[in-house]
Amino acid sequence: MSSFQNLTSSSIIFLLTGVPGLEAFHAWISIPFCFLYATALSGNSLILFVIITQPSLHEPMYYFLSMLSTTDLGLSISTVVTMLGIFWFNAREISFNACLSQMFFIKFFTVTESSVLLAMAFDRLVAISNPLRYATILTDQRIAKIGVAIVIRGTLMLTPMVALLKRLSFCGNHELHHSYCYHPDVMKLSCSDTRVNSAVGLTAMVSTVGVDSILILLSYVLIIRTVLSIASPDERKKAFSTCVSHIGAVAIFYIPLISLSFVHRFGKRAPPYVHTMIANTYLLIPPVMNPIIYSVKTKQIRKAVIKIIHSKET
Repeated sequence: MSSFQNLTSSSIIFLLTGVPGLEAFHAWISIPFCFLYATALSGNSLILFVIITQPSLHEPMYYFLSMLSTTDLGLSISTVVTMLGIFWFNAREISFNACLSQMFFIKFFTVTESSVLLAMAFDRLVAISNPLRYATILTDQRIAKIGVAIVIRGTLMLTPMVALLKRLSFCGNHELHHSYCYHPDVMKLSCSDTRVNSAVGLTAMVSTVGVDSILILLSYVLIIRTVLSIASPDERKKAFSTCVSHIGAVAIFYIPLISLSFVHRFGKRAPPYVHTMIANTYLLIPPVMNPIIYSVKTKQIRKAVIKIIHSKET
């Protein structure tokens, strides 16, 4: 067993998977994926550039949006190399340590995005329920502390989950079912007892993404209650319209995540490519759609983007 353990920690090679059954079409499949990655990277970079360069956007709401864009950039960069490497060069091999690193960063940016969405929900709650104290509650220093707390939380919760994989032995098949390293996928290949790993992984996700989703829902219950107490219909509409972009961001984050969980648990009879497409969608849709949603639905961002584009043309 010790020889297996040494092999696991040093020289084992996993094989990533593209789209099962459609290997002959990987070059064509790569085209939409390239477009999605280009959209995600350019869109989030543009949002960050706009917020940094426009003093009018140096406000709490946009600081949190810059955190969301940074997280989406990290999530995209974490998977782009292996995913396009498979489609373009059939580069399926990934070392054990590289797999752990990729897994950590995918999980880290997923948990970070969930935490940022929670912070943004709190931002909207304060802005609507206590607008006169908004600037004094969400100061620059307090926002910076929230950002640091999000990073520390993700690191502390996820490091044990990934580190515990080092204790596992792997024998027989080393072929993963995704184009990136996914924690349940790696555990399924182990011939060791993975109950501790499963418990730690489940605890980490429930105490981060699970708790965040409940607190986001609670925030919107309080927001809706506050909005309904406003006498003027126009003021109610105006107050709730400030939440539309955030609601969209929450939906495109949690719906693919929940869909992936359901497919893994209950979709064992589904064709393999269904698992792959949902898994890739879960990682790509939020980074692609968030910049579009905030550019279209947030007037200040839209005006700043148009201003920068016009200044480049002149």
